[in-house]
Amino acid sequence: MGSEAEMEKEALAQIKARLARQKDIMKQQTHHSEAEEVDEMWKWVKISLFVATPVCVLSVLKDLLFVEHDHRKDGPEPDYMRIRNKEFPWECSDCELFNGECWKKCRAEMAAEGA
Repeated sequence: MGSEAEMEKEALAQIKARLARQKDIMKQQTHHSEAEEVDEMWKWVKISLFVATPVCVLSVLKDLLFVEHDHRKDGPEPDYMRIRNKEFPWECSDCELFNGECWKKCRAEMAAEGA
């Protein structure tokens, strides 16, 4: 380790070397005009649209026409699907949030108890 001045000189030398290397890299690369870059951009926009749009449309059609969406079967659930470590924090503590039939039955039972 050297003095603070030596470390500063070394840091400046490293920065100058990096800048010189970057300038060499930039000289070796061929640059395109702005018009050529815009043309290249629009080429890839068009390719993306002509490829992505049909793929998305075909995927949606496939899902709508050929794939069945499985729903929960009617009837009582097996015991292993209703394991509760703690009750739900709403009035019908045994019903899932979006299980409308369970909510109707629970509210009917609560109304019958209250009457």
